[in-house]
Amino acid sequence: MNVALIPVRGGSKSIPLKNIKPINGKPLVYWTVRAACGCQFIDRVYVTTDCEKIRDTVERFKEGAESDVFDKVCVIGRSADSASDTASTESVMLEFAHKYKFDNIVLIQATSPLLNSDDLDRGFEKFFQEGTDSVLSVVRQKRFNWMEDEDGYAHPTNYDVYHRPRRQEFDGYLVENGAFYISSKKNLEYSKNRVSGNIKIVEMHEDTFFEIDEPDDWVIIEALMKKSHVCSTKGSVPKIKMFLTDCDGCLTDGGMYYSEKGDELKKFNTHDGMGFSLLRGKDIITGIITSEAVELNRRRAEKLKLDILETGCKDKLTAVKKYCEQYNVKLENVAYVGDDINDLEVISAVGLGCCPADAIPSVKEAAQIVTRAKGGEGVIREIVEIIINCS
Repeated sequence: MNVALIPVRGGSKSIPLKNIKPINGKPLVYWTVRAACGCQFIDRVYVTTDCEKIRDTVERFKEGAESDVFDKVCVIGRSADSASDTASTESVMLEFAHKYKFDNIVLIQATSPLLNSDDLDRGFEKFFQEGTDSVLSVVRQKRFNWMEDEDGYAHPTNYDVYHRPRRQEFDGYLVENGAFYISSKKNLEYSKNRVSGNIKIVEMHEDTFFEIDEPDDWVIIEALMKKSHVCSTKGSVPKIKMFLTDCDGCLTDGGMYYSEKGDELKKFNTHDGMGFSLLRGKDIITGIITSEAVELNRRRAEKLKLDILETGCKDKLTAVKKYCEQYNVKLENVAYVGDDINDLEVISAVGLGCCPADAIPSVKEAAQIVTRAKGGEGVIREIVEIIINCS
């Protein structure tokens, strides 16, 4: 069994009761609990706390309209020793491991509200790879680091000062963002550390570098949540009954690949497949509308079990209206994902127009949602999470 452990205590000094203070319309801990519940690999989500106010707040997540989202949640206590100012997070994990049965554990920090379910899915996929003992989340920083020697002189530590790289050519370096750590119970108890052995990383979006420790962090992260379309309430997006997308540049990276025999190849993202599966579970009509007419698109649509496949389409808005009439769905209840000029008319007409991060500027300007992901990197899954959590 795979469990998530989210330690939250009531004794924060810099921001009193910060774990239940509202951010972007919800208590801080709500965001990470929701992300954990949405991870396909997590069987149970444990929130451990010493505070009755926090316990009551988390228990209320399981009530009302969102009760089905939080059915994995269990709120448990923690000892005074593990909730003290000087206690380590490892002490909380080990106390939990002593009392509860599980195989693998992901430690999630409540101070990282930009974490989403897809990040955790990717973490477990890495963890289950042969030879992997632990996984942690990181962000890539592209900054030039310096150090000062004992004589007071400064030296660059990660680049050649006489050959300063351009940002786009600079690999940068990886930094823990504190969002999550995955390990087995066996390795946790043996090493007494959140990660050990052969460690792999999951790179998260650069916005997730920030954690909430001080009041200024709160302002920054709340602004980033709004920028990233992290929804706080139901009704933030229209009721979606039909989800349609372009193919190249959305489901794929838009690249043209050919085998030695001249066969055209395309790279699709498995996370988008899960996104379509989640939509089917909500009885939302799904489909691809593309100007291309190639066999690969038909095969992908069949594998995804889509309701609609319109290929060789020259007038996408007319096609969308046709399917709206066929399925008795209004345009205002349609979500559409596109990336180029031939998608612009549809994006402007439907209830929820969306595009990937690398769409052309005019499309990004018209879209209501611009994903953090680029085409082929999980665009559909990102949008689906927004639709499910906010509509």
